[in-house]
Amino acid sequence: MLSAKNLFQEILDDDESFRLFCSIAASGESQGGWENGRIAALVPASQRALAPKIARHGADEDKHGRIFDALLRKRGLTAVPVPHETDYTMLLEKRGFGLAHEQLGREEPLTERDIITYLAHSRVTEQRASEQMRLLRRYFADHPDVGRAVKMISNDEDNHLAYCHEELLRFAAAGHGRTIQHLLRECALAEIRVYRDVSLAVMDHMGRVLGWSRAKAAVLAAGIHAAHAYERLFGWRRMVSLTPPERRDALGGPAVAASEFA
Repeated sequence: MLSAKNLFQEILDDDESFRLFCSIAASGESQGGWENGRIAALVPASQRALAPKIARHGADEDKHGRIFDALLRKRGLTAVPVPHETDYTMLLEKRGFGLAHEQLGREEPLTERDIITYLAHSRVTEQRASEQMRLLRRYFADHPDVGRAVKMISNDEDNHLAYCHEELLRFAAAGHGRTIQHLLRECALAEIRVYRDVSLAVMDHMGRVLGWSRAKAAVLAAGIHAAHAYERLFGWRRMVSLTPPERRDALGGPAVAASEFA
C-alpha cells in the first residue's frame, strides 16, 4: 500500500535515500539559521526588541541542521551535495520570496517593512515546516533512531509558527494590516509553486536511488500535482490567516540545546 508512512519508512530504511533526505534538510535549516542571524543583526532601532527572538529563531534552525548531520553520523554516513532543483530556500529566494541574501550580506540596517516581509515569509514557510514535522511526529515519534529528533524539531517549528502569528498581529494592530495580507498572499502562492517543484525533484531523486518503478513514480508525481492543484485553489488560505496563538511569547527564552544529538 502506498502511503505517506510507508514512503517515509522506505526512505528511512535505505542508507542512500536517508543520506539524501538528511542532507537536503540540513542544508535548508542551516540556510535558515544564517538568514535569521543576519536579520537579527540588522534589525532597525524601532524593532530592537525583536532581535533576541529572531536570533533564537536562527539558533533553532542551526540546531536542526546539526541534528540532521548528527543523524547521518550515527549511521556512519556523510552529507552529499544538495541537488540544485531540491534547494527549497534558494529557489524561494530566486522567486523574490522574503529578503535577498545579497541584502542580508550588507551592513545596512533593515527597515520596518523588511521586518514585516521577513515575518510574512516565515509565517508561510513555518506553516509548511510545522505540518511536515507533525506528519513525521505522528508516524515516527517512537522510532529508536529519529524519534527524539522529530519531536524536538516539531516542537520548535510550532514555536516558530506561533511567534510569526503573534508578531504579525502586533504589526497589524499598528496599522500594517493591508500590507501584511498582501505579502502573505503573495508569499503563499509563490511557496506552493516552489514546494511542488521541489517535491517533484526530491521524489525523482529518491525514485532513482530506491529503484522505483515508472508506475510508482507516476502515482507519486500525480499526487504531488493534485496536492498543488488543491493548494492553488483553496489550501493557500491556511497560510495567510492570522490568529492569536496558544503559545504566547514562544521565542522569548533561550534555545533548547541538542547535546544528545552531538
